[in-house]
Amino acid sequence: MSGARADERVVMDLGDIARALTRVAHEILERNKGVKDLALVGIRTGGVHLAHRLAKRIQDIESVEVPIGDLDITLYRDDLSLRKEQPILRKTSVPFDVSDKVVVLVDDVLFTGRTIRAAMDGLMDLGRPAEIQLAVLVDRGHRQLPIKANYIGKNLPTSREENVQVLLEEQGEDDRVVILKA
Repeated sequence: MSGARADERVVMDLGDIARALTRVAHEILERNKGVKDLALVGIRTGGVHLAHRLAKRIQDIESVEVPIGDLDITLYRDDLSLRKEQPILRKTSVPFDVSDKVVVLVDDVLFTGRTIRAAMDGLMDLGRPAEIQLAVLVDRGHRQLPIKANYIGKNLPTSREENVQVLLEEQGEDDRVVILKA
């Protein structure tokens, strides 16, 4: 695992992330009164790892497995025509019917809201959920669309010039959230 670099400021460490995810899992269960008709869908890539961690915590609390899926939003992005390079398509795997389920979309960082809008479009192509909720590890503000998270690990006010990254052990890093110097 690689450690902290000189150009980053750590704002959440391994313990902070673990506590935030445990709290978010409890909040999801409380709001939804358990796991009935509940499913988690992680947005590629960081959201997928966090969704799996949340599913594990929910299973530890309720002793029930919740369905979990992975969503690639590449083709739903509103900036595809602005990109010079070809987009890299990854796999979407939602091995359950989302119709009539309460689907919690999971992402690592909420910024402008455009990724979440794309994810909702992708999810709606798979069926008609009873409700879509949003869980994020970090909400850094600067919304360009009227999107708000239901569950937030940490509110992190930032400037637009700062770069917030969630680094996870599943990606070969030590768990941490950092702000990279511009």
